[in-house]
Amino acid sequence: MTTPSANVPVSVILKNKSEFEDEPRKKSREDWRKAKELEEARKAGTAPAAVDEEGKDINPHIPQYISATPWYFGAEGPTLKHQRPQPEKQRQFSHLDEWYKRGVDTSKVAVKYRKGACENCGAVTHKKKDCMERPRKIGAKFTNANIAPDEFVQPDLSVDYDGKRDRWAGYDPAEHRAIVEEYQKIEDAKRQMRADKLNAEENDEQDSDKDEDKYVDEVDMPGTKVDSKQRITVRNLRIREDTAKYLRNLDPNSAYYDPKTRSMRDNPYAGTDQEVAYRGENFARFSGDTQQHAVAQLFAWDAHERGVDVHLLAEPTKLELLKQEYDKKRDELKDEARGGVIKRYGGAEHLQAPPAALLLAQTEDYVEYSRYGKVIKGQEKQVIRSKYEEDVFPNNHTSVWGSYWEGGHWGYRCCHSFVKNSYCTGDAGKQVTDVPTPGPTLIDEQNQKVRETDILETKEEQMVVARNAEQNSDSSVNDKDSSDSSNEEENWKSKTERKSKSKKKSKKRKQKEKRRNKKANKDEDKLKEALRKEVENQKEADRLLKMDERKRPYNSMFEVKEPTAEEIEAFQMKRKRDEDPMAHFLNK
Repeated sequence: MTTPSANVPVSVILKNKSEFEDEPRKKSREDWRKAKELEEARKAGTAPAAVDEEGKDINPHIPQYISATPWYFGAEGPTLKHQRPQPEKQRQFSHLDEWYKRGVDTSKVAVKYRKGACENCGAVTHKKKDCMERPRKIGAKFTNANIAPDEFVQPDLSVDYDGKRDRWAGYDPAEHRAIVEEYQKIEDAKRQMRADKLNAEENDEQDSDKDEDKYVDEVDMPGTKVDSKQRITVRNLRIREDTAKYLRNLDPNSAYYDPKTRSMRDNPYAGTDQEVAYRGENFARFSGDTQQHAVAQLFAWDAHERGVDVHLLAEPTKLELLKQEYDKKRDELKDEARGGVIKRYGGAEHLQAPPAALLLAQTEDYVEYSRYGKVIKGQEKQVIRSKYEEDVFPNNHTSVWGSYWEGGHWGYRCCHSFVKNSYCTGDAGKQVTDVPTPGPTLIDEQNQKVRETDILETKEEQMVVARNAEQNSDSSVNDKDSSDSSNEEENWKSKTERKSKSKKKSKKRKQKEKRRNKKANKDEDKLKEALRKEVENQKEADRLLKMDERKRPYNSMFEVKEPTAEEIEAFQMKRKRDEDPMAHFLNK
């Protein structure tokens, strides 16, 4: 069977479309244009902003995807409530004062056993297996006596992140009152004991000095703290009644206050006419008889080290008399020594000079200083010197080590000595060290070697020729009897061969001698050239050493190559060997 609504035509449904309130009505093009103009006017500030249901303005610059309300939210006007946390979805946490209850509920105590309670103690909040009391011989279920009070029913707390990590959660401030009361009782007891002790001393006092000493020793001074465990007295920062040093003069250019040591050495009131009790720590340190007391203490220590039994605090009068006697004898000895020196060497007229204060206090040199003590004007700049020692001439030398160079060795320019830290001999040392020393010549040795090799080679060749001639003569004598014609022919051939061989050998020997002589001449020329260069280098080195050091040119390695054999031989020939005892004898 069909319902009446099933036969309704579609046209009727479209006409009655306004009756369906659940679906939003579609906007026309005119509505969209008006909404767009209103939005632009609100952004420009010419039209008032939209207002939500609570009467608050909605920012027109909020994007549409944030301000637009979903169709299922059921909003009747512009609102941002859908973007805020919904109250029905928020989790409710426990309050700060809510916590688990401790102990038992003593306000309600049962007098009769209740069904379902603990059979041992009679409490309803737990069973027998969870009971924490000592097991009774006969449980409360059967005796109905001494029914234990029930525990508190603990609440189900819901705490947030901070509540789970709260160190003071569940702390009762009333518990701290007990600690305060305990310490208050201890302080009252100490105060009472101190009062009883003072009363007892006042009653039993016999000597005022003794009582005064006791008072000084036992009563704490202001600003001090006595530790009975370590038996030491610790000085606090300062007495709180005193004015802080940095508050005496607030001018930043006044006396400097050191916060690390809490000291102000200079007078903070310098340059003012006001009379104050505090003038800096240096004023109290160096005022009055402080310096004399320090000098007397040093004299007492020196006297005690030398065997004199004296003490500054125990015997001050004795120490003062000894010091006066010592000063008197010391002045007499000084005057006597001074008079003896003047009597022997003279010069008393030079002692008649103005007083030292006048000499040191007045000068014609003009110097300006800054506020920090730096010289601004009036003093020449000090010459900057290196960290090494300069112009130090030991052992009577007048020049430093390294001021003279010759033959690959460094020495002293004043005496031409090549031994470091040696004693200076002056011009006599120059005359001894400047004598030339001869050296062996490489040319004679090479010529001698060439001659020896030539003699040996000629002797060997002569022996070979004689040996061949003997062999040929023996063979010719033996074959003479067999056939004369053949022997003559063979002898003629052998003679011609020997002649040709001897000619070839003599030719080779001459060529070899010629090459050897050429090589020797070439080596001799190279050695002469090396000797000439070595002499020139020595002359140039002597010329540079005789020049002033400030005008001497920069000496660099203009040739970086390995020396040849001829250059090494020339250096050895021209080198001075002062350590050779026969060097000077051979020169004569």
